[in-house]
Amino acid sequence: MADDQTKTMIRIEYFRSKNSTPEKHRKVVKGLGFTRLNQIVLREDTPSIRGMVKAIPHLVRIVD
Repeated sequence: MADDQTKTMIRIEYFRSKNSTPEKHRKVVKGLGFTRLNQIVLREDTPSIRGMVKAIPHLVRIVD
């Protein structure tokens, strides 16, 4: 139960359009929860989220 309170979060920004990208990249953007350009979402810092960001570094970036 103590781990629930110490979860680290990362802020991810969607800064470049998914137009003219493969369908797989579009699905990753949607899976991260982005609905519009220049949006910033807060997600739990897990290996799966990091892998999604790593798959589309040309579309999203991690904001400090």
